[in-house]
Amino acid sequence: MATVEKRHGWLWTWLDRRVGLAELEKLARKKEIPVHRHTVWYYLGGMTLFLFMIQVSTGILLLFYYRPSAEEAFESVQFLMAEVEFGWLIRSIHSWAANLMILMLFVHLFSVLLLKAYAPPREITWFSGMGLMGLAMGFGFTGYLLPWNELAYFATKVGTEITGAMPVIGGFLRRLLRGGDEVTGATLTRFYGIHVAVLPALTTGLLGLHLFLVQRHGMSVPPGVAGRGAPRRTMPFLPNFLLRDLVGWLSALAILAALAAYLPAELGRKADPFLPAPAGIKPEWYFMFMFQTLKYLPAYVLGVEGEIVGIVGFGVGGLFLALIPFLDRRTARGEASRLFTWIGVAIILYMVVLTYLGYTASATK
Repeated sequence: MATVEKRHGWLWTWLDRRVGLAELEKLARKKEIPVHRHTVWYYLGGMTLFLFMIQVSTGILLLFYYRPSAEEAFESVQFLMAEVEFGWLIRSIHSWAANLMILMLFVHLFSVLLLKAYAPPREITWFSGMGLMGLAMGFGFTGYLLPWNELAYFATKVGTEITGAMPVIGGFLRRLLRGGDEVTGATLTRFYGIHVAVLPALTTGLLGLHLFLVQRHGMSVPPGVAGRGAPRRTMPFLPNFLLRDLVGWLSALAILAALAAYLPAELGRKADPFLPAPAGIKPEWYFMFMFQTLKYLPAYVLGVEGEIVGIVGFGVGGLFLALIPFLDRRTARGEASRLFTWIGVAIILYMVVLTYLGYTASATK
């Protein structure tokens, strides 16, 4: 005990006796990361977690000034940006970090898909990751309305109308989200509660499960690498991998600061439900591929409304993506499956092309 105290100091010894720091240190030093040509993709999970922590910390700071009512929301954000010292910077970092976090989530999700990291025994890890992706998009959807500006109001109106087109439960979901039949102050209050209470609670639980499963099963090695028979190289998590993670986090922080300083988040005009919707209303970029798909669908497909067909199609597509660990039987047997690799590539191309077409169509109007 005296040796440990001499090496770490009295504070470490005091905490170790109470929370078991030595066991945690032993676990961290025991953890190893596979080293191969795809190792770079392992850093995306930590990057996403870092951006989520940025979101939480800046969101807490914004809560000190934000007032969730239709009469005061816009003015409170306006006061924050104009009068509070560095308030504009905190809001801009929160906005940019949200976009970068969802981007990293998409890249992380599809890297897991293409590298077959969903193979047994990591099926539940894949399910929890899919759930976190859905929650992140829920954060984006609910947070977009909170400044109560013109674009956010009408984009939310369109988004909840699309939700209302879902078969059977669409009307109920639309009223549940809006807090009534129209987008009003009740919608703003409801979205605020979902954004700062419901979604964080769900995310905390699911994120804890996801991190536990990642620690339990370790990093997956792609079948193409594992099947070569060569001795597997590894690096210790502490300090090698962690230091590389920190370099990535500091780089992300620098990029965030630059984006927030040179391209700060705008506020626009206060929402007025009695004015017509401004031209060029569009959703956030991570919903654009779905929005553009619904625009391309005809009014009716085999006698069914095109919007309903599109929404059902996205639901079936999401279910298919979630069930890939059970559908890809070759990967489950430890073999390389080219079919699901090409399916993943096709999904990525579809999302990128539709998003591009959505923005080019908006720019030409």
